[in-house]
Amino acid sequence: MTLKLFYKDPYLTECDARVLRVRGREVLLDQTIFFAFSGGQESDKGEIGGIRVEEARVSGKDIIYFLEKEPEFREGDEVKIRIDGERRKKIMRLHSAAHLVYFIFAEKTGIRKLIGSHIGEEKARLDYSYPQPVSELLPEIEKRVNELISQNLEIKTYPDKDDPEKRWWECEKWKCPCGGLHPKSTGEIGRIKLKRKNIGAGKERIEIFLE
Repeated sequence: MTLKLFYKDPYLTECDARVLRVRGREVLLDQTIFFAFSGGQESDKGEIGGIRVEEARVSGKDIIYFLEKEPEFREGDEVKIRIDGERRKKIMRLHSAAHLVYFIFAEKTGIRKLIGSHIGEEKARLDYSYPQPVSELLPEIEKRVNELISQNLEIKTYPDKDDPEKRWWECEKWKCPCGGLHPKSTGEIGRIKLKRKNIGAGKERIEIFLE
């Protein structure tokens, strides 16, 4: 199993790891700070042993990395992992912002089911089945979320007590399963802006941006 250091400290931007397996451009490590696409959150960008990572893929309890070229290092070698720290921070901020928007939208509408979501570096999105434009709801939701952000509330993430592979996100009265990465408080998110996008009949998208 790959030890996922990003859960212990999501602010790490480099670490050392031991190579467990090399198959062409495919690499398996004993531990990592390099997040792989999961739960709608995009993968990190960075390098392993000085070689750019083209793809990071979850495989059971492991994370497999596909490098830009076949490495010279081999099984048993120590390598340095480096990630784009600014990208990571933006994604973390947007991910927690998306959870806050989700819960405030649910309070306003009673709707909790998503039909899609994505967390990237430039924006996050939440997709709903909704019979009318959400535009009129967004100013109030945006105001409420920015109020929560300004309160610098604690954000907690932790493994499930019965299933360590399952993780939770929690802030005040809100809690949801989430295997993504997050800041320690809402204050780190900074102010956000919301935009509406129509994605088809009866479907609405809320886009979330950092100011």
